[in-house]
Amino acid sequence: MQLFVNGVRIEVEDTGERDRVAVFLIPGMAMQLIVWPEAMVRQIHQAGFRVIRLDNRDIGLSQDMAHLPAPNLLWFMLQQKLGLQPQAPYSIQDMANDALGVLDHLQISQAHLVGVSMGGMIAQRICICAPQRAHSLTSIMSSSGAKGLAGPTPAMRRVLFTPPAQAGSDAARQQALRFVQALAGPGFEHPEGSQQQLVNDSLKRSNRPMGAYRQMLSAMADRARAGLLSRITTPTLVMHGKADPLVPYACGEDTARRIPNAKLHGIEGMGHDMPPGALEQMMSRLLPFLNAHTPL
Repeated sequence: MQLFVNGVRIEVEDTGERDRVAVFLIPGMAMQLIVWPEAMVRQIHQAGFRVIRLDNRDIGLSQDMAHLPAPNLLWFMLQQKLGLQPQAPYSIQDMANDALGVLDHLQISQAHLVGVSMGGMIAQRICICAPQRAHSLTSIMSSSGAKGLAGPTPAMRRVLFTPPAQAGSDAARQQALRFVQALAGPGFEHPEGSQQQLVNDSLKRSNRPMGAYRQMLSAMADRARAGLLSRITTPTLVMHGKADPLVPYACGEDTARRIPNAKLHGIEGMGHDMPPGALEQMMSRLLPFLNAHTPL
């Protein structure tokens, strides 16, 4: 369903049980709501929670922000290296406000926040600006955004900064598949054809490479958040793959260190994705954590 919140159309999927505590799944950069494994959604729902997912602005079926300036990543990075503060087309806080608007529209006063990658940054921002809205925070393979943290591996950078192929072309499909495959860690196998299926489903649903780049700029620009994480009082679980090629494990360690009393769970061999074996380990920590912080 489409909700108009914070001046933006946002696509939302909601299991809809008003008598259940909500778990709000917030996806990362370039990720559509279908990125959440069905097994994860099903297990959270079967555990007795209402499950809400969204497409962040500029991605998926949410509002395209093509009216905003086209992203220039190299110029943006050069400005940051020179010590300047370049402006992204929109901010992580803007996307946090979108998410809060979804909760307002659905008349949900509090929810468990589960964010992956950039979604973890959005969830962190919610806990900073509106702590009363969160029962708990789970930050998955995300970062504080602090200056000086390790970045993507060289191989990941080459894939990440490859100019987008023509939308709808076979080259675009192959490029998307290379990106998805590059995110994988060495410790877990994907079911045969599952990565290709995710790419096909995603491209069939929506293809907005410029939206992904605008989201990337918003994440890169959000460095002040690191200094604010000490304000978070929400119970926090940080989960991170120890073989993450995009957001290295050190970023998860840094996030957990900055948030008071945060619990850190590192997963050996996990990259920047959620294959079945890694998901099993994640759910063994996530469900008890959600239950422990759900009001009676």
